[in-house]
Amino acid sequence: MSGLRVSGLSYAYGAKQALDRVSFDLAPGCFCALLGPNGAGKSTLFALLTRLLTTPEGRIEIAGYDLSRDPRKALARLGIVFQQTTLDLDLTVRQNLMYFAALHGIAGRDAACRIDAALDRLAIRDRAGEKARALNGGHRRRTEIARALLHDPQVLLLDEPTVGLDAAARQAITDHVHELAGTGISVLWATHLTDEVRGDDRLVILHRARVLADGIARDIAGDAPLSDRFLHLTGQGA
Repeated sequence: MSGLRVSGLSYAYGAKQALDRVSFDLAPGCFCALLGPNGAGKSTLFALLTRLLTTPEGRIEIAGYDLSRDPRKALARLGIVFQQTTLDLDLTVRQNLMYFAALHGIAGRDAACRIDAALDRLAIRDRAGEKARALNGGHRRRTEIARALLHDPQVLLLDEPTVGLDAAARQAITDHVHELAGTGISVLWATHLTDEVRGDDRLVILHRARVLADGIARDIAGDAPLSDRFLHLTGQGA
């Protein structure tokens, strides 16, 4: 069963084509970097994957469920980390996670166990009693990822998750999410930074609404650094 399958997906804002017949699929346990410059269509794709936008042009399947035909079951198997923080800064880390768990109908001992497990997985259990406002950017991101894992999603979407973080925090978050993929979760990691992509990562390059390349990052890069290949493909090179 495919973790995530996108087939022939198109979307336009009036005369502006934001996505043009985009297709790719991710197996369970796959870490896929969705690489594209600003304006490539990444945010539109994420809006469609999370049903913030809908389109009749194409198909999205999440853990085998068609998003248009069975949205409740499809979205229940999806974990999401948006680019902008969505934590309540006046609640503690644990309170933020408890509130999210309650929204998913998870309560009592089950919620407590899931929260502790998610915090342990992201190595922030020692921060559980701190207000989100007191956390640095890296720990806020870890909290949001932990929250996204509470309902045991099979697919995890992260939209530019390292924006505003320093180099050490970016590396730590990237490492943690690669480890999550190793547990069987399908990960789609949107970025415009080539240094967040590892050689053995699955890579989809999106530019001007279309997929320009899809494969293993080192194969797409060839003999050149990925940054050079990316600039060449997207017409940003010299």
